[in-house]
Order: sequence, then structure tokens, then C-alpha cells
Amino acid sequence: MLKEFKQLKQEYPDRILIASIMEEYNKAGWEELIDRVEQTGVDAFEINFSCPHGMPERKMGAAVGQDCALLEEVCGWINAKATIPVWAKMTPNVTDITQPARVALSSGCEGVAAINTIMSVMGINLTTLRPEPCVEGYSTPGGYSSKAVHPIALAKVMNIAKMMKSEFGDKDYSLSGIGGVESGGDAAEFILLGANTVQVCTGVMMHGYGIVKKLCSELQDFMKLHNFSSIEDFRGVSLEYFTTHTDLVRRQQEAIQQRKAVRKGLQSDKEWTGDGFVKETESMVSN
Repeated sequence: MLKEFKQLKQEYPDRILIASIMEEYNKAGWEELIDRVEQTGVDAFEINFSCPHGMPERKMGAAVGQDCALLEEVCGWINAKATIPVWAKMTPNVTDITQPARVALSSGCEGVAAINTIMSVMGINLTTLRPEPCVEGYSTPGGYSSKAVHPIALAKVMNIAKMMKSEFGDKDYSLSGIGGVESGGDAAEFILLGANTVQVCTGVMMHGYGIVKKLCSELQDFMKLHNFSSIEDFRGVSLEYFTTHTDLVRRQQEAIQQRKAVRKGLQSDKEWTGDGFVKETESMVSN
């Protein structure tokens, strides 16, 4: 795609072009790739440490992002060679996504992007007994994307954002949110959780490039609703409302005690009216 990169920058010199690249576990290979792509004039790199289709048997893609020692070494090679900003794209197929994100930032990356697709098996054909989708009757686990992964992606981005804010000072680094974005509201959720930018792939594949203008328009509507004039006005605003299960229990118990103190809710079974069941039930709920 070197020719396409160069052509895009020539036709749209005022636009940002980020190249997504991937290579085997080979220092010379990475250095050559970075040099050749930089010569096309791209503005930044997104390093694919996360693709489940990235031939992990050759230490590519997710195989690197799932091994923090390997990730640290490869990030060192890349950042020593690259002269433009570098983002590391994270795989969700790990126990704690903050660990590889921390390694990438500590190894010189300017930011991280999350998440890539979730490893899955789509199903089994109950007539042929073969996995689907298949090639000549055979398959391999692959990446699951689109709206179904959105809640998972939000949780992963939230965890990364909290780690970045507490350990790195999030204004010095960038976080790009990815996963099931099909509306301006979806994009706003990622930004509220600390993302600086939001990416779309499957949404465009399903709905066409016109979805981009729709996303921008809906995001602007959201901002007008809350009187936000810039992304920074609401970036990370929702992070402070995440806490622990123990704290939630404590907060709920305190709320119940406060309601009892002002005699909210029913005090005995005799107070049920039947007709007001829904309202009477809601009066007893703490949240």
C-alpha cells in the first residue's frame, strides 16, 4: 500500500494519515518497514500488536500484544527507528489489558488504541458438523467485532484510561477507542471514558462511508445538548463514577438508611395498594 499512502498525502496534504503496520519478530524487518512507510509521508503509525488473524505462529499481531516481554522488546525497536508518533493497538484477548498498555507507553509509544477484535468461534454447522465460516471444510478461531463487542470495548478502554491517568498523566499520551461504533452516541461513550479519538471499521463495512458524516453530526448534537464546545470539555468525565463492588454495596446501604430516615418507601405489607404497585416498588429501590 506504499503507493496508496503516497498518493493520499499528495491529494490531501492537510489530512492526517495513520499507517497500520505489522511485521514478524524481526528487528531488521521492522526497521525496513518503518523506513519505507515513513518515506510515503504518513503522519503516524498504529502498530498492530493485536490482530487475531496476524499469523501468531510467526509471532505477529496478537502474539506480540499477549506477551509483555516480547512487546517491550519490539516497541523498543520501533520507537528507536520511527521519527513520527507511534500508537500500539491492544488486543482484548488478555486477562488485564492495562499490562500491555503500560508496557507500550513505558517503551516509548505516544499512545495506545483499543480494542482489536475478540477471539471467537462463530458456530458449528449442525448438518455438516464443520465449523463456520470454513475454507474447504476447515476453520480457525477469528476476530469478532461490531455492536456485540461495544460493551466489552468500553470496559477495556475505561481500564486503560484510568491506568493512564493515574500512572502517566493522560494529557501527555493519547488513547483511541475502538469497538462497535455505529452512532455519535457510541463515539461519545468512548470519549466520556477518556478516549481522545474514536475509530470505525465494521460500521463502515456494513453501512458505507456515509456513516462518518452521520457520526460527526450526531456527536455534535450530543455536544450541543450538554453545551460542550470541544472534545476536551467532556473527555474522561464519566471515569470518576466507576468504583468497586464493595463501595457500591456501601453506597446502596447508606441510601437505604437515608430513605428509611425520611420514611420513604413502604413500611409494612399493609401499605401495598395494588393499583400503585409500580410506583410503590420504585420508591423502595435505592438507585
